[in-house]
Amino acid sequence: MNACNTMSHHKMSKGLVGWVQRTFQSTQAAAATQNARTADDTVTQDSPVCSYNEWDPLEEVIVGRPENACVPPFTVEVKANTYEKYWPFYQKHGGNIFPPEHVKKAIAEIEEMCNILRHEGVNVQRPEVMDWSVPYKTPDFESTGLYAAMPRDILLVVGNEIIEAPMAWRSRFFEYRAYRPLIKDYFRRGAKWTTAPKPTMADELYDQEYPIRTVEDRHKLAAQGKFVTTEFEPCFDAADFMRAGRDIFAQRSQVTNYLGIEWMRRHLAPEYKVHVISFKDPNPMHIDATFNIIGPGLVLSNPDRPCHQIDLFKKAGWTVATPPTPLIPDDHPLWMSSKWLSMNVLMLDEKRVMVDANETSIHKMFEKLGISTVKVSIRHANSLGGGFHCWTCDIRRRGTLQSYFS
Repeated sequence: MNACNTMSHHKMSKGLVGWVQRTFQSTQAAAATQNARTADDTVTQDSPVCSYNEWDPLEEVIVGRPENACVPPFTVEVKANTYEKYWPFYQKHGGNIFPPEHVKKAIAEIEEMCNILRHEGVNVQRPEVMDWSVPYKTPDFESTGLYAAMPRDILLVVGNEIIEAPMAWRSRFFEYRAYRPLIKDYFRRGAKWTTAPKPTMADELYDQEYPIRTVEDRHKLAAQGKFVTTEFEPCFDAADFMRAGRDIFAQRSQVTNYLGIEWMRRHLAPEYKVHVISFKDPNPMHIDATFNIIGPGLVLSNPDRPCHQIDLFKKAGWTVATPPTPLIPDDHPLWMSSKWLSMNVLMLDEKRVMVDANETSIHKMFEKLGISTVKVSIRHANSLGGGFHCWTCDIRRRGTLQSYFS
């Protein structure tokens, strides 16, 4: 090595050592500041992100965007999560935008929902508008996108940490990009930011022969614990997790496998316990239209999909409320969900709930529970696969970490 290269190498090495030292010192200082702040890691009110459950007073929320929503290609994982009567729709329109007039109405509904949230004192954030019809290719697959409509599916807030879920649909592989500007801002302002391991979504992640011709097929497979996703690699959607302080409830579903749940369990231990619960559900995908915890010791439990572990909640002194049959008409298109979006509600606090204006029977149920209803109509937005809980991710709730389940 000549003198010039030696000098350059020496300078580079010295510069690198200096950078490492400064970084280490900065990290030590940050840790010392954190330790000095409090020994109790539940006090994270200096972070812009802080939420421990589904019902503490809501201060800030991300609301999704229906703009440019694109019909996903009709792949095996999409087929396993949709109803047979809509399969021709996917076969015909996969890769193209959803019916424009329908999306236009959904956009107007969600804008009104945002206005009402602001009126109720909640700060509203929105993801980026993107073109989801652009094709993309990885070494393992090709696809087009879906949307940034359901932040609940991709983001999970636990304390002062925001976790990006890896997802399981190929059409949702790059969905995180719409939320990155928001997440980077939260991170710069003090929040923790974790991205779960990104699956390859190679063919091995899916049972390519998954037999789902009828509802009966689905019931049998679900009862046997068979799903379209395999255990090839961890995958999960954030919406398969329901928070209740130190206890978080998860389900194995078509989009969340046991490896994904185990990753979450290890990641959140020992401060939080992740419990696996299951339901009599022929097509499990996202827990919040099946089992929605709306208060300390208060849960909405879908009567069509009873929880196999419900006695554990009753023994713990919880109140189990049964929501009434949804009123949504049979002819209203629900391309990606069931009518039980009626129970997919958003709690503004323990005594206020955002609920569909058309679902008058569930209004009465909430009144009996002593909870006032904030009524909004999002029927066209429902068609894209979500209710109020799905369309939102609560970033900040005013509260502390507690235990509600023993």
